Amino acid sequence: MNIMRWNSCLLFVLIMMAGLAFADQAQPLTQGSLYIGKTDPDHQVWLGKRRVQVAEDGTFAIGFDRDAKLQQRFQITSPDGTTQNYDLSLQSRDYRIQRIDGIARRIMQPNQDDLIRIRAENARVKKARKQDLPQLFFTQTFIWPLTGPITGVYGSQRVYNGEPRRPHYGVDVAAPTGTVVVAPADAVITFAELDLFFSGGTLIMDHGHGVSSSFLHLSKLLVKAGETVRQGQPVAEVGATGRVTGAHLDWRMNWFEQRIDPTLLVPPMSEVLAQERVDK
Repeated sequence: MNIMRWNSCLLFVLIMMAGLAFADQAQPLTQGSLYIGKTDPDHQVWLGKRRVQVAEDGTFAIGFDRDAKLQQRFQITSPDGTTQNYDLSLQSRDYRIQRIDGIARRIMQPNQDDLIRIRAENARVKKARKQDLPQLFFTQTFIWPLTGPITGVYGSQRVYNGEPRRPHYGVDVAAPTGTVVVAPADAVITFAELDLFFSGGTLIMDHGHGVSSSFLHLSKLLVKAGETVRQGQPVAEVGATGRVTGAHLDWRMNWFEQRIDPTLLVPPMSEVLAQERVDK
């Protein structure tokens, strides 16, 4: 059985052997990657102390963070208790430094009430990303939620108003306020709020097995929590809400708490834009 996904042109060919799956990698995985494997449905998959959900057809997913260790190991345990270790080697990445000025002072220096609000909002977002839904929407070939100039990239070290802050975990696509944003793959909406302190209008959609997309800084939400959406369906509109200096979409992806790179799941933006020009 072959499964093809965009992952910096990475092709996984899954070869069934003794009920387990092996990935024949055309190119190495990198930090920020989503790994999709397959095993017998009655086997268990473990990444450290985390038991990874295995679908009825044996599919499972594992995500690796921006700073994930380059040597990774997961285990597959058969019903008789036999355990086999599988090693994955990740390729390291170099990250840019991005300097952004003009951020409002209140956003840079939240007061006590703001901090209470931020903690409460973070807890709700964390809860949404902890879900482990059974759907296999993450096995689809993802599409860009909108196209345009990329103004921020995954993993970049952010310097706001001259102050170093946390890295950026998404990809920013510039577009005018009101530009329609579509679902990059089928998903269940797990979070939809229009006014978070840092991220403004925020939408989280779950693609199954802990794989989720987050859209930040939105001006309008077109769906509600609990809805199931289909790939390409309009779900929101671009805005300039929260910690921003201009209108854009910040698209982030997670595997539970691990922050993965959305651009590894879609064709390069340059190719998509070139095709759009041909289609016109």
